[in-house]
Amino acid sequence: MSPSGEETNVISLVTNTLTRLGFLKTASNTFGAVEEDGLRAFQQERGLIVSGEIDGPTLRAIDEARWKLGDRILSFVPGKPLRGDDVATLQSRLVDMGFDCGRVDAIFGARTDAAVREFQKSVGVKVDGVCGPATIMSLMRLVKTVSGGAPIQLRDNAKRAIRGPALANKIIVLDPSSLPEDREIAFDIAQRLEGRLIALGVTVYLSRSSAKDPSEVDRIKLANESGADLVISFHTDNYKNESAHGLATYYYGNDLHGVHSVVGERFAALVQREITARTDLLNCRTHAKSWDLLRLTKAPTVRIDLGYLSNPGDVKRLGDVTFRETVVESIIVAIQRLYLSAENDAKTGTLKISDLRKAGIRSD
Repeated sequence: MSPSGEETNVISLVTNTLTRLGFLKTASNTFGAVEEDGLRAFQQERGLIVSGEIDGPTLRAIDEARWKLGDRILSFVPGKPLRGDDVATLQSRLVDMGFDCGRVDAIFGARTDAAVREFQKSVGVKVDGVCGPATIMSLMRLVKTVSGGAPIQLRDNAKRAIRGPALANKIIVLDPSSLPEDREIAFDIAQRLEGRLIALGVTVYLSRSSAKDPSEVDRIKLANESGADLVISFHTDNYKNESAHGLATYYYGNDLHGVHSVVGERFAALVQREITARTDLLNCRTHAKSWDLLRLTKAPTVRIDLGYLSNPGDVKRLGDVTFRETVVESIIVAIQRLYLSAENDAKTGTLKISDLRKAGIRSD
């Protein structure tokens, strides 16, 4: 059965873009093994799930990859913001010069608009928030005064310091998976963590209940509107080979654009270390990804994959209440360590809940 006209157009868009980006030698209206390999390489570079399939997130990434800075005029469109590599390049250059457009997420939102206007004002071009030829030429002329994303790191660390070490004034969103295979496990762990956090004075929001299952868009909206300090998403993994097992954590990062969530990366590493120090889960490391939940949530967001349901050993661990409690305690300690100053921090696996009050978790 031959593909429909719409499918042919999608394949053509994908292969043309992959060819222009160097992942394929020639474009095609068919999608065979060579094209699948090229798509996998693209997905790997973009921090997507490497499936070789043309799914929704991949199509959005393909569309964003089509644009280079200067290809089109950029401006803020409320309710329907422009997305693309050109926006990411613009944001990166603004950040490098010290203008605060927030996270480099390739989305031209209100904060990017404000940063463009500040830049335009500083270089003496028309202040209208529109990134057209004059603004782009000014960007090209100026030498980067700061490199390596230092302004973002400084701002993130400053915000974390201002909020202080106490958990009693923090807002944390817990996002348990709603997939049939792991919804019960994820929800149980989230509820256990919710109870412990509330007891410590934290304001906690669960992104779903046992009855209601909001879309990912609604979960992201909840996290952003709640003013969250941190978002933690709970999942498990699967693999065709049952020997795959262990714990992995994910935070927002895009190597292509040279950006990542500084706080998200630190928290992912803390969670990874604390859980593997307290359990026998294999350390599958932390990974930078550009999944929508990680990229579009304003607060530092970390996804935790608590083992493989395709592995009998991990399934047994996850079914053990004691194991779940150990995971929860590990995460609590990781949260506190995230906000402790370096001099008050402790070695991985040594800090206990009883120690947290001494470190300023809350006053009696």
